Amino acid sequence: MGRWEPGAGGRLREAALDLYLERGFEQTMVADIAERAGVTARTFFRHFADKREVLFGASVELEERSLAALEAAPATASTLDLVATALDAVVDVIGHDREFARKRHAVIMANPDLRERELIKLAHLSAVVADGLRRRGIGDAEASLAAEAGSAVYRVAFQRWADAADGLDLRDAIRRSFAQLRSLTAAD
Repeated sequence: MGRWEPGAGGRLREAALDLYLERGFEQTMVADIAERAGVTARTFFRHFADKREVLFGASVELEERSLAALEAAPATASTLDLVATALDAVVDVIGHDREFARKRHAVIMANPDLRERELIKLAHLSAVVADGLRRRGIGDAEASLAAEAGSAVYRVAFQRWADAADGLDLRDAIRRSFAQLRSLTAAD
């Protein structure tokens, strides 16, 4: 989660991802990342708390933007439209660099501990969105269900976007997945 950043942070992120893919996450040390990026280990720690945060550092920004989007949404929006609005804010953070997303995803899928951390981060984001929905007056069960449905929509859409060979963007992939969810639930 996150974008390429200019300067040392971006070089560190790129170097880390390349090394994680070449050597594996566990076999890559912070000193290796710093050396590849042409900076010191101290510079690395100015940008990231540890080598996992190269992959997960945008989590707080995702939560903040999701909540801000929920708060700014019209009072008349349906619960699922509110969740879609929150996910749209997520796209603003992570949907700009498919190659970064693909590399990040490959690193995470290759490491069970990172997969677990990714699921924990997604579950936490879902809980944050559910809490935001509750603050808008949506009942507990409906807020939880909508946020979890949004999480599922995001995971399916992200995979579709990351795997796409065409120009599909993440925002469109999310909209398509929401449309499919609505179609599935309308059929029952």
